[in-house]
Amino acid sequence: MPLRIAGLFTLFLQLAVAQDFDLIIANGRIVDGTGNPWYRSDIGIRDGRIAEIGSLSSRRAQRRIDAAGLVVSPGFIDMMGATSIPLLENRASAESKLRQGITTMLAGEGSSVAPQNERTWPKASGRIRWRTFGEYFALLEQRGVPLNVVHNVGAAQIRRYVLGDEDRQPDAAEMEQMKALVAQAMRDGAVGLSTALIYPPGTYATTRELVELAKVAGEYGGIYLTHMRNESNRLIEAIDESITIGEQAGVPVHIFHLKAAGEENWPLIHKAIERVQSARSKGLDVTADIYPYIRNGIGLGSFLHPRHYAKGSAPFLKTLSDPAVRASLRKEVEETADWENWYRHVGRNWDNVLVARTAEKRFEGKSIAEIAKLRGVDEWTAFFDLVVAGASVNPKSMNEEQKHAALRAEWVSLCTDAEPLDIRTASGAHPRAFGSFPRVLAKYVREDKVITLEAAIRKMSSLPANRLRLHDRGRVAPGMAADLVLFDPDEVQDTASFTQPLSFPRGLPYVIVNGVVAIDNGGFTPKNGGRVLRLSRP
Repeated sequence: MPLRIAGLFTLFLQLAVAQDFDLIIANGRIVDGTGNPWYRSDIGIRDGRIAEIGSLSSRRAQRRIDAAGLVVSPGFIDMMGATSIPLLENRASAESKLRQGITTMLAGEGSSVAPQNERTWPKASGRIRWRTFGEYFALLEQRGVPLNVVHNVGAAQIRRYVLGDEDRQPDAAEMEQMKALVAQAMRDGAVGLSTALIYPPGTYATTRELVELAKVAGEYGGIYLTHMRNESNRLIEAIDESITIGEQAGVPVHIFHLKAAGEENWPLIHKAIERVQSARSKGLDVTADIYPYIRNGIGLGSFLHPRHYAKGSAPFLKTLSDPAVRASLRKEVEETADWENWYRHVGRNWDNVLVARTAEKRFEGKSIAEIAKLRGVDEWTAFFDLVVAGASVNPKSMNEEQKHAALRAEWVSLCTDAEPLDIRTASGAHPRAFGSFPRVLAKYVREDKVITLEAAIRKMSSLPANRLRLHDRGRVAPGMAADLVLFDPDEVQDTASFTQPLSFPRGLPYVIVNGVVAIDNGGFTPKNGGRVLRLSRP
């Protein structure tokens, strides 16, 4: 090559070699994720990891970000991100997580992305197919992901794979098949067995069945995670069942989005916290998470008794065209309390049930009572019609006191309980999909002063990292993965509401995933720094 070009190439190599770091974050107020008080320092990042912390003003880096006025914390970990399939289909969906500061999400509840067979395909992507977690992880890694993903294997997914949606118990051969599927999922890298016990077919599983499946997860170092069988009048019994499963299977337990639903049940949150704390005092490793809203998100069909779905939802929904069936179901909902009756939880008031997503977009963000008036029908007619349409809703079922109590419990972490969503194409949502983590920092730390900034960051980082055995994440320390969030503690704010849920938060200008800048001065970058994180064996 010509002499001048050769000289420039040599100079370029020399400069590249001379760089101490790929990135330096300077002058940041570091909240390290452990709960310790903040301190001010610089952070040097190299090869996706935190290489050095200290005074780095004289050191070289390919890029330097001035973090003056900003808090630098570990990347946030979403303990319930629903499913990662949107990341496979549309990387832009990751923006709903990343703009909150989420650098790692846990996917899988009752259902999970694998295993898949002919029975389960309608619940998965119609364009891309896989059968095992191994195949699915390979697809994610091939396409690239903007944030880290961790996966559970869902007990309902296993049940549907083997038994379909029917309300029956597995025979000995079917049970062995179910256990083998859990084992395969764990070998592929799932972090545990998860359940959703108020939704069919998960609701049909016995405690014994769940113990046997959780034992298999435990053989591979996995844990048991659960959306419990009841979150209202039988909350304590549901916690006891979860603890029993953990004890008999010999595995740690994590409770998804702990709540006491229904005004008459709100005081139970204190007993629930006491029950978990008592178990921990006896040596059982039990934790939980919450999302920071007093409205939950649920399919409107869950307002009807789960036994009606025993032969599958499609056959049952067809019966709702019969006025006699509707009349019978209404009577059951109004008079029966021996199940998770969400109508009772909202005070028997359809004004308290906001529609989040349905086929007629003009109804989204409105209550069932409002929709009934708009349509010129009675409220129960509106309800049944929306059930048939597959509507999802946001019932007002909780209060602020229980959020405060849960946030103060040292073993409670945070979640969105929402899948990644592309803000440009999403059709309705719960605001938690876009605002959960900033809301904690804005409302419960800065405004209401329920917990300190350091305590909140621990709940978002090292606490969930330890729960998922991601021991190289969740803290700002040399050698740790460079998953970091830079935010303004005075300006960070959720902007998503129940009437306008598709809105990004503000005040988090930089998010870094494995050393790659994913949110850069407020902009979503095209870089895929995320990874599929597999269970770290004990």
